[in-house]
Amino acid sequence: MAAYNPKSLKAEEFISDEEIRATLAYAEANKNNVALIDEILEKARPQKTATGCVCAGLTHREASVLLACEIPEKIERMYEIAEEIKLAFYGNRIVIFAPLYLSNYCVNGCLYCPYHLKNKHIARKKLTQEEVRAEVIALQDMGHKRLAIEAGEDPVNNPIEYILECIDTIYSVHHKNGDIRRVNVNIAATTVENYRRLKEAGIGTYILFQETYHKESYERLHPTGPKHDYAYHTEAMDRAMEGGIDDVGLGVLFGLELYKYEFAGLLMHAEHLEAVHGVGPHTISVPRVKRADDIDPDEFDNGIDDETFTKLTACIRLAVPYTGMIVSTRESEAVRRKLLRVGISQVSGGSRTSVGGYTTEERPHDTEQFDVSDQRSLDEVVRWLMENNHIPSFCTACYRAGRTGDRFMSLCKSGQILNCCHPNALMTLAEYLEDYASPETKKIGNEMIERELGRIPKEKVREIAAQNIKDIRSSNRRDFRF
Repeated sequence: MAAYNPKSLKAEEFISDEEIRATLAYAEANKNNVALIDEILEKARPQKTATGCVCAGLTHREASVLLACEIPEKIERMYEIAEEIKLAFYGNRIVIFAPLYLSNYCVNGCLYCPYHLKNKHIARKKLTQEEVRAEVIALQDMGHKRLAIEAGEDPVNNPIEYILECIDTIYSVHHKNGDIRRVNVNIAATTVENYRRLKEAGIGTYILFQETYHKESYERLHPTGPKHDYAYHTEAMDRAMEGGIDDVGLGVLFGLELYKYEFAGLLMHAEHLEAVHGVGPHTISVPRVKRADDIDPDEFDNGIDDETFTKLTACIRLAVPYTGMIVSTRESEAVRRKLLRVGISQVSGGSRTSVGGYTTEERPHDTEQFDVSDQRSLDEVVRWLMENNHIPSFCTACYRAGRTGDRFMSLCKSGQILNCCHPNALMTLAEYLEDYASPETKKIGNEMIERELGRIPKEKVREIAAQNIKDIRSSNRRDFRF
């Protein structure tokens, strides 16, 4: 059995089954160890410095103890600290994005995904470039500035050249005041050369969900197709970083395997990226298995309830304080409200998970990857966020200003990122309110902007942001950024 080594480039050494099992045993043995739990919670708390706050984060073992803890008052303390961390580094901003499904052709046999090769009754579809343009215009007309493109793995129907062409098309569409300013990419594990080509195409974050870190379960759940190769898939982020992509997004599909095992594996992957590349994941996503065509989530016996899901999310926030955390429309409004409190910093809004889903008035279901629980419009999501004192942010400035990878993390860790993010969020919100919002949303949003401008600490930055927002409201000038 391979020894655990976070600096190794071999999947079975930086995600060591032996180390995960030892971690889970340690967590179980200490789940009621109040002195240890208090010590870990104290370590996780943000500590004030002359320039802002710093956080130590937690190891996978420390965080696993908190996840195993069943003491109600300690769990509530986890939630309080998770909220403190989120506010310290991300403020009350929530980044907004939407998925764009390009193609559901796929050669893999994944047992939890309706796009699997043996599903012969799902409609197969691949967008042409004209259809991509139409989808982008529809998304721009909603107000979106940031997309995550999705496609099945199929070297004939969805080769890298097709993905690159779609990215080029997306960035080329300028409709009224609309622009897609950041394209994140969620496609199958590929080669260093292909990652280099994606970087050259101007992508933001490369996203790849592990699905499960349990190797035996992984191979069983991916019986056929190139995704069956556990090592190639698990080592993809190292190849992406070698190809120059320094913003990568991790995630597991909770419900496929025991959640405590996945949690430890996920944090070990983050530790590995930090140990080898000097920067951890830019984002971590927390999807759960959902019902879809040909897929019944009840067939997977590792599902977790909403309370466990909330605790798990909070523990991730304590462990990786500087990492963005994403929850999609897989989850209901009620669940998303809970998770926003304990550390989520990005949400999707107005999402459709079918290929070509945005250009039709009625939500299509024939090519959906999963059922959407939160089916509200983007305007409704934006208003809801503001009513709960979150600033909806359409900002893409860091990526376009080269503040990625270790540069972003150093700014985040020093607290300096707040001098950019807060005013940028307000300026992009002003754009949305002027160009796309309903009257009620616009009224609530303008009141929020006036309140939040006063919270910008630097007077010069505050004055510039206020003037830019004035120009946004009085003209067609757009895309101001710090």
